[in-house]
Amino acid sequence: MPRAGWVKPESDRRLSDVVSVGVLTRTFPPGLVDEVVAEAGRTEVRSRALPARVMAYFSIGMALYAEGSYEDVLSQLTDGLSWASGWRETYRPPSKSAIFQARTRLGSAPVKALFERVARPLGTATTPGVWLAGRRLVAVDGTCLDVADTEVNDEYFGRPGVSKGERSAFPMARMVALAECGTHGIFAAAVGTYSQSEAVLIDTLLPRLQPGMLVTADRGVFSYALWRKAIATGADLLWRVRTDQTGPNPRHVKDLPDRSWLAELRQTHSAQARHAEPMMVRVIDYTIDDGRDNPEQYRLLTTLLDPDEVSAVDLAAAYTERWEIEIAFDELKTHQRGPRTVLRSKSPDLVLQEIWGHLCCHYAIRSLMVEAADHAGHDPDRVSFVAALRITRQSPLNERHWR
Repeated sequence: MPRAGWVKPESDRRLSDVVSVGVLTRTFPPGLVDEVVAEAGRTEVRSRALPARVMAYFSIGMALYAEGSYEDVLSQLTDGLSWASGWRETYRPPSKSAIFQARTRLGSAPVKALFERVARPLGTATTPGVWLAGRRLVAVDGTCLDVADTEVNDEYFGRPGVSKGERSAFPMARMVALAECGTHGIFAAAVGTYSQSEAVLIDTLLPRLQPGMLVTADRGVFSYALWRKAIATGADLLWRVRTDQTGPNPRHVKDLPDRSWLAELRQTHSAQARHAEPMMVRVIDYTIDDGRDNPEQYRLLTTLLDPDEVSAVDLAAAYTERWEIEIAFDELKTHQRGPRTVLRSKSPDLVLQEIWGHLCCHYAIRSLMVEAADHAGHDPDRVSFVAALRITRQSPLNERHWR
C-alpha cells in the first residue's frame, strides 16, 4: 500500500495505464461503477478507507488474481485506491477483516448489475466465426461451481448426492449462460442453487435473446414450453433433442431436398396443450462417422425452415460450435480460477459476488482479446486465453503484447 503522504506522481500516469485495474476500468468505467453502486443503495453515507467503488473493482480483481490473498489482491489496486480519492487521500494497509467487512457492505447486487449493464455480444460484422446465414451464433448451457463448505452455503446452495446415500464434498452453485460462439464472450448469465434446474434458470435469460441470433442448445434443454417461449423472442433456434421416448415427437409434414424434413411440434398431454397452435420446425437427423460400430444418433430441431437459406450440413456443422461455450466455462473455471477449485467466500451473498466478479473478469479479458484479434485481422479463436490472462496479470497494457 502507498506510504502516508504519498501523492499523485508527476508522470500523469492514469489509472487506465495500470494493467490490473486498467483492464477493468476500460470495460467497466468508474462512472458506471458509481451508478450501479448508487442504484443498489450501497453508496457510503460516510467516508471509508475502502469505498464501494474500490470494492467493486476488488470483487473483479479477486477473479483476476484468484490465487492471491485479500491483501495480495488489494495490493494490485494500490493506484486505484489513491485514484478513487482524487489523489487526495492516502491509505494504510487494511486488515483482512476490514476487507471482508467492505466486501460484505458492497454485497453481490452491484457486481451483478455491472455485468448485466456492460455484457453484450462482442463480435462485429466482420469478426470471423460469429455469423451463420446472417445470424449471430450463440450457445446456452450450464455448469456448476463448488463453493466453500460452510453451514450457510450448504443450506442456501445445497449439494448433489453421491453413491450409497452420501453427499458430495462441497455445496454447489448452478450457473447458466449465453455465450457468443465466435468470441467466447459470455453476455448473459443466471446463478442459482444446485436444486434449480438449468431449464428454470435458462427461462430467466430468454429476455436477452433477440432477432438476428441463432441459439444452440444441447439435448437436456428442450421442453415444449421453453421452445415456445424462446421462439417468441424472435431469435432462431438450433437445439439438439432426444430421440428416445423422452424426447419430442415431431409430426412429419414434408421432406426437404437436403434430407431434412418439416414437422409440427405439439404437446398432447392435456386438452389445453392439444388445442395450442402447433409449432413448425425443421428436423435434421444424422450420425457422425467416428469409426464406432454404433455411431451416436443426432436429431436437431431448428426454426430455419428454408434449406436454400442454410443447408442441413451447415446447420449440423454449426451445432458443433455449441462446444465453444464449454471452452468458455473451462477458461473461467480452470484457467482464470486456477488450482483453487472451490470458491473462497463463506456466505451465500459473497459467493454470488465472487461468481459475478469472475464473469466480469472473463468478459473484460475476452473484450480485449476480440479487440486485439480485430486489430490484427485474426479470428478471436486464434488468440490464447491463457496468454491473454497472463499478460493481463503481469504486463502493462501495451498493444505490442497483443499483436
